[in-house]
Amino acid sequence: MTPELVVGFDLDMTLIDSRPGIAATLEALSAETGVAIDAALVVSRLGPTLEEEMANWYPPELVDAVSDRYRELYAELGVPGCAPLPGARDAVEAVAEAGGRNLVVTAKYEPSARKCLAHVGLDVDVVVGWRWGPDKAVTLAEHRAIAYVGDTPSDMAAAGGAGALAVGVPTGPHPTGELRTAGADVVLDSLTDFAAWFHDLRRTREATGGA
Repeated sequence: MTPELVVGFDLDMTLIDSRPGIAATLEALSAETGVAIDAALVVSRLGPTLEEEMANWYPPELVDAVSDRYRELYAELGVPGCAPLPGARDAVEAVAEAGGRNLVVTAKYEPSARKCLAHVGLDVDVVVGWRWGPDKAVTLAEHRAIAYVGDTPSDMAAAGGAGALAVGVPTGPHPTGELRTAGADVVLDSLTDFAAWFHDLRRTREATGGA
């Protein structure tokens, strides 16, 4: 298999269900700072950066400090609350078994992303954190990813911006229609369908010389 067979994955609500751990961390941060945070609302709209979310609850001058404190708390409370989404392990293994490389590009703080992947037992080749929107596209292009799998419209836009196939999974807050409207080339019901789709993609690429 050609070395440029790199497949990118988003993390939260694509490979892992991080909602319980995020909610637990937010509740601890809320109790510590005395600021009410609607954790259920936050986990219903995962995708943007932590600082962007914190700006909804704290004044601008406190956003950086509370974001840093959240990350400290997340290492203790958030990581244990992560679980792999159905099909995640099979998807990563399908790429590896084909001789490809798995690349995780996420808005999550990179050390936290690595800890979450280790906790759920997902072995990937490269993890790049603190990437959101156009920054994801830059990273995907740098690694020459042929596809990017994600659960948000911004993930679909990032894939398109990098010239990669945009593969949507409606396992996050955005349904199939929104992902298609955002530019998804294909929408899988979940990652349980990824291995079969990837097999067909490989056969097509091999038949066309990798084009």
